[in-house]
Amino acid sequence: MSPLWPPRWSPHWSDDTPAPAPSVDPWRSPQATAPCQVESASVPSVQAQPAVQWRLPLLLFVLTILTTLMAGAMWNSVNPLSSPLAILAGVPFSATLLTILLVHEMGHYLTARRFRVQATLPYFIPAPPIPFSIGTFGAFIRMQSPILERKALLEVGAAGPIAGFVVAMGAVIMGLQWSTIDQHSIGGPVEFGEPLLLQLLIRWQLSVPEGAILVLHPVALAGWFGLFITSLNLLPIGQLDGGHIGYAVFGERQRYISLAMVGVLIGLGILGWKGWLFWAALTSFIGIGHPPIIDAHEPLTVRQQIIAWLSLIIFLVTFIPSPFSFPTD
Repeated sequence: MSPLWPPRWSPHWSDDTPAPAPSVDPWRSPQATAPCQVESASVPSVQAQPAVQWRLPLLLFVLTILTTLMAGAMWNSVNPLSSPLAILAGVPFSATLLTILLVHEMGHYLTARRFRVQATLPYFIPAPPIPFSIGTFGAFIRMQSPILERKALLEVGAAGPIAGFVVAMGAVIMGLQWSTIDQHSIGGPVEFGEPLLLQLLIRWQLSVPEGAILVLHPVALAGWFGLFITSLNLLPIGQLDGGHIGYAVFGERQRYISLAMVGVLIGLGILGWKGWLFWAALTSFIGIGHPPIIDAHEPLTVRQQIIAWLSLIIFLVTFIPSPFSFPTD
């Protein structure tokens, strides 16, 4: 496949600037890092929903709009501080990325409400708008009550990645139509890996000559990051979305899958992108275990089995073994 590049590159950016590290989606409950103690086999009574706290989530969201606008402008080789309107160059990237993240988190939130699980509104985390940053470390919701039922654990865990994936895929399809093919450019300091889904979409929509460079439109670039974030969240480890889904399907055996996946990340980090070593360390620090549920032997319905299989397929078509590479002249 042809190498992928962001829209345009500013020549004064440093080659050794670290690649962006989108955050995972830690929507676990406050007790998620330690096994919760189940006193009885009965489902606890549903408590009244606490008042929704919206001021801090709104403030963080507004700040994240600003930082992603600035980051989007820089991905477009526009200095967002050069003029009062220069920041508007980041609108396509920012709007697309924030929509993907918001839909992902609202998938968790609304599904949690459907199962009467108390949860906060999404918290967006702004990031410094420096070169190669996407302006955010991601977003999360916090469960204010534990998820103790197998079906709830699976559906709440899968709702976010599935919803975000649909929007990210739509962004890529739309953005590829506006992307350009450059047969003369020497490229830039960073090259993006292509997940299986993106390879199929490029072959379906475009004809890229051998040796040419596909310059991604900001909407397609935001969609690429959306796919990458989705795959990170679906890693079948501990408290990630994939870990929740895996525990709902496999129970205590999920711990061995988590250990195996950490080993895979370490291997990928040694052989390719070093960022996988960070993710292996981070997920191990957060914990590869999972709090118990009260109905572990309750069979999943056909619908829930389909959701689990769909989550696995999404992970396989969005995972990128080497998401970033830094070619040298």
